[in-house]
Amino acid sequence: MANVVYMTHPLIRHKITKLRDVNTGTLEFRKLVEEIAMLMGYEALSDLNTMDIEVNTPIEKTIQPVLGGKKPAVVPILRAGLGMVGGILALVPTAKIGHIGMRRDEKTHKPTAYYCNLPDAIEERLIIVVDPMLATGGSLTDAVTEIKKRGGKSIKCMCIIAAPEGVKTFTEAHPDVTLYVGSLDRCLNNDAYICPGLGDAGDRIFGTKAECLCSRTILRSVELFGCGRDTAEVSIGSAGRIRALTFNALIKLDCNKRHSSHPGAVPFVLSLYLNP
Repeated sequence: MANVVYMTHPLIRHKITKLRDVNTGTLEFRKLVEEIAMLMGYEALSDLNTMDIEVNTPIEKTIQPVLGGKKPAVVPILRAGLGMVGGILALVPTAKIGHIGMRRDEKTHKPTAYYCNLPDAIEERLIIVVDPMLATGGSLTDAVTEIKKRGGKSIKCMCIIAAPEGVKTFTEAHPDVTLYVGSLDRCLNNDAYICPGLGDAGDRIFGTKAECLCSRTILRSVELFGCGRDTAEVSIGSAGRIRALTFNALIKLDCNKRHSSHPGAVPFVLSLYLNP
């Protein structure tokens, strides 16, 4: 595909292999993501605009190039894309930063946008959209569509790992946008995870876990009983109650499921992750 650039540099491939390793801890994983973003950014930013200025060297005056025009904008797709921002800023510290939030439905795997905040004069800037994973391609496709709606014209995208399905979806939707891919993996599994992949990039960058109550499975018909401002009892079907659960989670109140037999119980649907 003409608008896809696959990275072949040995350093990028080496670091991606270390990302894949299940034994790579959070700190190392985070550093590797940033380093890979910097190496990929070196290629993606190769056509930045420059202007000539006069410089006095210890020997003589000379005309030399510096970056010109509007500063580029780095736009991470929340949350995992945040891990790549530092790598781009290491190359262009003056770059502006926007944010776009895409939430994936765990059953349909389709994304929906919930947040978009871009730098001003976005139509005059080179925009680098970053997200470590390109799985189905829906989130990146919709994110770029949203940026275009807000005036973005010169857009490039960077993904560390991609599935063929996602590359196809994205390039068909945005043939005018160059996509930089660190590694093209084999396929998606039934849960729309990239194989062989590296797991959930967001969980591994931020240290959240995909186990028990911290899993990606949406827990339904969860009854919450107030036990103070910071703790609660939770009843989850036949699993019993779990006491002193911290509210370190985003939860969506489902007002249409008031079917609890417990007086005063308020049913909740957990839509993101719990961090014990």
